[in-house]
Amino acid sequence: MIEITLEVNGVTKTLSVEPRRLLADVLRQEFNLCGVHIGCAHGACGCCTVHQDGTPRLSCLTFAVQCDGASIRTVESLGGPTAEHSLQQAFRSEHGLQCGYCTPGFLMTLVPFVDEMVEIGRRPDDEEIREAMSGNICRCTGYHGIVAAVRKAIDDGLGEGSVA
Repeated sequence: MIEITLEVNGVTKTLSVEPRRLLADVLRQEFNLCGVHIGCAHGACGCCTVHQDGTPRLSCLTFAVQCDGASIRTVESLGGPTAEHSLQQAFRSEHGLQCGYCTPGFLMTLVPFVDEMVEIGRRPDDEEIREAMSGNICRCTGYHGIVAAVRKAIDDGLGEGSVA
């Protein structure tokens, strides 16, 4: 067992974990964060995406011991009905989700992309949006609603409203 300290969504815990224990399992079992989904366990679907020190990371391929001292953010950090990120709102209004299983991974992958585009004042084209989300798989949709949601979140952030 190895002792590690993780700061997850603002909560710091010191845990004893086996070296082979995955970050996804620690987040689900020790922090009770159900938004971390394990879709493929091979890093192909993106359902388990979290942020480690601000960078999207596949938690099904990351050992918890690799994150000792790190700040981890999960989809739960985006907040609920009173503190939603604009991308969450856009996913709802643009029908960017169906069953919802992949949605946390898409959100955690795309929030930094949306924030960066808004910060630099740039509107990417659909091909760039699709490239940004290319590490995520949804088995229920044709991705059109997700692309529209990203576009809307960026447009809203730029104060331009959706031009879809």
